[in-house]
Amino acid sequence: MALRLEVAESIAKLPADAWDALAAGMPLLSHAFLSAFETSNSVGAATGWQPCFLLLYDDTQLIGAMPLYVKYHSYGEYVFDWAWAEAYERNGLSYYPKLVSAIPFTPITSSRLLANHPDTKALIVNALSQIMRQNKMSSAHVLFPDADSAEWFKQAGWMQRQGVQFRWQNLDYSDFDEFLSQLSHDKRKKIRQERKKVTDSGVICLQVKGGEITPEQWNFFYQCYENTYREHRSTPYLTREFFTTIGNSMPQNILLILAYLDEKPIAAALNIYDEITLYGRYWGSMQYVPNLHFELCYYQAQIFCITEKIEFFEGGAQGEHKLARGFKARPTCSFHQIANPDFAAAIEDFVVQESKGLAAYANELDERAPFKSKD
Repeated sequence: MALRLEVAESIAKLPADAWDALAAGMPLLSHAFLSAFETSNSVGAATGWQPCFLLLYDDTQLIGAMPLYVKYHSYGEYVFDWAWAEAYERNGLSYYPKLVSAIPFTPITSSRLLANHPDTKALIVNALSQIMRQNKMSSAHVLFPDADSAEWFKQAGWMQRQGVQFRWQNLDYSDFDEFLSQLSHDKRKKIRQERKKVTDSGVICLQVKGGEITPEQWNFFYQCYENTYREHRSTPYLTREFFTTIGNSMPQNILLILAYLDEKPIAAALNIYDEITLYGRYWGSMQYVPNLHFELCYYQAQIFCITEKIEFFEGGAQGEHKLARGFKARPTCSFHQIANPDFAAAIEDFVVQESKGLAAYANELDERAPFKSKD
């Protein structure tokens, strides 16, 4: 094969069909989703996320790829390495820039080695290490890889770090009540009480698929999205244009859930979905109503999955409160390569100790599962 490796500074300039053929239908890895970050200026050199996608060609055919960014900070990654950066700084060294393979601002497990042939995947793993060292970067990080991608980095000797997320599974429920029937009495009772309080407050929830979302509804959603960041004294990662772009380019993958009170919208939650999985992404509220967050972000999404026969609902990063809503803890991972051998050894010791604590935490979460016990 006449193989050629390239680094692309923009996915927006790549043919969408060639990229999507490797992304295998995953909406959050699609050309439409990743290019929307760039065209909306949500990523780019000024944001600290500089695209540098790895591409492998056989002559003119794209046969392998990796979503990749040069990072000048650690925001928007959800695998926290601030302590590592501080250690570098204390020793007079620069931790940034670094290389990160991830979907920006999206802690979702998916492929990081977009290729069909094993040899191609091995070449991409090797190329990532070479690029890190040739450009004298401190490190390279692969966040939330799926099992297949993880195996390749494990075989290459990369440092593995463990994590935990929460996922709900639709066991072919006929309706929401059947799902509730699988929970313990206390959890079932609590959910019904939470939902009743929302209904009694006068709130009405509306599920709107992407192609039916009006400009006014998009504008209101972005108000909510901005407000969430303001309440946490932070700045939104994504621009209004990002949501306009994905609303136009991938409406078949978008679900917006709105809450109305006295015929006025007061809260919104945005989800991305395909035939198998719904991904909870962004939420915000302009008016406090008790338990509205649970109704909009969990129960309405679960109802949608049951209606549309979608098997999984990925709840995203953090949130032990998801357990009481029928989610189960599941492991995630990331892989890291540190150029400086002394720091590599110190960080590996940290990761080993961290994994022991995480294993105990995972066992504790399993013991708190909300489902009926089975004798």
